[in-house]
Amino acid sequence: MTQTDVLIIGAGAAGLFCAGVAAQQGLQVLLIDHSPKVAEKIRISGGGRSNFTNNDIDPRSPHKHFLGENPQFARSALSRYTAADFVALVHKHGIAFHEKHKGQLFCDRSAQDLIDMLLRECDAGAMGGAVTRRQPCSLQSLQFSDASPYPYTAHTSQGEVQAKTVVVATGGLSIPKIGATDLGYRLAKQFGLNVVTPRPALVPLTFNPADWEPFAALAGVSLPVDISTGVGKQRTVFEEDLLFTHRGLSGPAVLQISSYWQAGSPIQLNLAPQTDLAAVLLEAKQSSKKQLANALTAWLPARLADTWTAQNSTWQRSLPDTPDKSLQQLAHALSQWTLTPAGTEGYAKAEVTAGGVDTKELSQQSMESRQPGLYFIGEVVDITGWLGGYNFQWAWSSGFACAQALAHRLKPI
Repeated sequence: MTQTDVLIIGAGAAGLFCAGVAAQQGLQVLLIDHSPKVAEKIRISGGGRSNFTNNDIDPRSPHKHFLGENPQFARSALSRYTAADFVALVHKHGIAFHEKHKGQLFCDRSAQDLIDMLLRECDAGAMGGAVTRRQPCSLQSLQFSDASPYPYTAHTSQGEVQAKTVVVATGGLSIPKIGATDLGYRLAKQFGLNVVTPRPALVPLTFNPADWEPFAALAGVSLPVDISTGVGKQRTVFEEDLLFTHRGLSGPAVLQISSYWQAGSPIQLNLAPQTDLAAVLLEAKQSSKKQLANALTAWLPARLADTWTAQNSTWQRSLPDTPDKSLQQLAHALSQWTLTPAGTEGYAKAEVTAGGVDTKELSQQSMESRQPGLYFIGEVVDITGWLGGYNFQWAWSSGFACAQALAHRLKPI
C-alpha cells in the first residue's frame, strides 16, 4: 500500500504540469495513467511540434476564445498563470519555438522537447516534494471516507493507494486510439457531480453522401474562407482555411466552427472573402474572353471553379457570353454557400471534447469540487478553447491553480 499527499489520475498536459508544480511546493505526488506513454496528445499535436499556447489569449475575457456553460469560470486560472508565464518556462528550458499564425506558438524541433520539459519539472521537487509515476497503471475504483487522514483509497492495477487529495486530469473522449476514456466523467458522477453532455469539438464536418457527391472529388483542395453558424447574437464567424475531404469539410475554419455548430443547423461559407465577386466578374467581362471557370481561378482553386460552374449550364460559357444576372447568381452562391452538415467525424478525429464536469460544481480559484479534496483540471472540465494553443493553456492554467491550492491546503504557511 502507498500513501501520498496527492494522487493525480492522468499523465497528460494538465496532469503532468500540475504534478510538477505541486512537487515543487513540497508535496508528495503519485501520478498514474493507464497508458504506457505520457502526454500522447502533446506528442501528436501541431503536426508533431505542439502548438503549446497562444499569445492572443485575453485572461480578462475568456469568452472570446473559450466556450462552455460558463466560460468566465476560466478567468481566475488564466489570469494567475498566463501564456507569458508558460513561455517563460519554455525559455528557461532552452526550447526553441516560433509564432506561426494568429498568436499560435509551436516548438521549432519537436513536441517531445515539451514533454521532456514537463518531466524535468516533475523531477524538480523541492522541500521534500517529489513525483512518482506509475505507468501503465489503471484505476479500478476510488472510495472516500472522512474518518482517515488519507480519506481517498484508490485500487489500481499496481496496488492500493491512500491519498489525502485526488486530482482528475483524465482528459476527454477525443482520439480514443491514444487512450481516451470516459473515466473522469464516471468519477464525477460517482461523487454526485453534474457532467455537461460531452461532444466532439474541433472536428471535421460530414455531409450526406448523395448531397456531397459533386464535391467529393475536391478532396485535398484548400482555400481561405469566411465561415459562420448561428443567427443574431448567437452567430459565430471565423476567417480561416477550409479543406475539402471525401466525406465533407475540414481545415482550421471547419474545426473552429464545429465547436459552435449545433446538429441540424446550417453553416454558411464565403468562398471568396474580402472580394466583391459580382463586381469583379462584371468588370472582367468587359475585357476578358476567358471561359467563366478559367476566369474564376483568379479567386478560387481551379478544381473548385470547374466543379462549381459545372452545376449550371449558364455558367459553362465564356465571360462575354454569360448574362450579368448569371454572374451575379454565381457570385451570390459562392459568397453565401449555405449547407447543413449531417454530422461530424466524431471523437476519432476530434482534437478535443466539449462539455465535461460542470463548472458549477468546481471552485474557479482551486479547481476543487463540492466533493472535499477532489479536483478536476484540463479537458475533463466544461471549458473548451479555440484551435490554436488555447486548450493547452487551459491545461497549464488549471493545473497550476490546482497545484497552488493543494499546497495551501496540505502545507499551510
